[in-house]
Amino acid sequence: MDEVTTENTVEAPKSRIAIRCAQVSILLSPLKLPRNHRLNSKNGQQERELMLKAEVEDLRRDLQKERVKNKKLRLCSLMEFSVQIILLLSLWTLCLMIAFEFL
Repeated sequence: MDEVTTENTVEAPKSRIAIRCAQVSILLSPLKLPRNHRLNSKNGQQERELMLKAEVEDLRRDLQKERVKNKKLRLCSLMEFSVQIILLLSLWTLCLMIAFEFL
């Protein structure tokens, strides 16, 4: 008889805990709805349009940043090429001056 009562006393808190967990999961289930499910309504459609507009603006901003970066890169490469040409001409002039001096 003692074994039966101890089993019942052990099972009673477990069943209460299980019931509480079930109640909590029922209460939390509407909060777990996917974002797309909430976007099916008219307000959801407007919300989706706003999200898409914000995403488009972000992409435009990123594109503009890339364009500026590419423009700076082209300018730097042009300047580097100019410096190399000037250095080459200077060395060539120095070589010619040395060559004609010895003749």
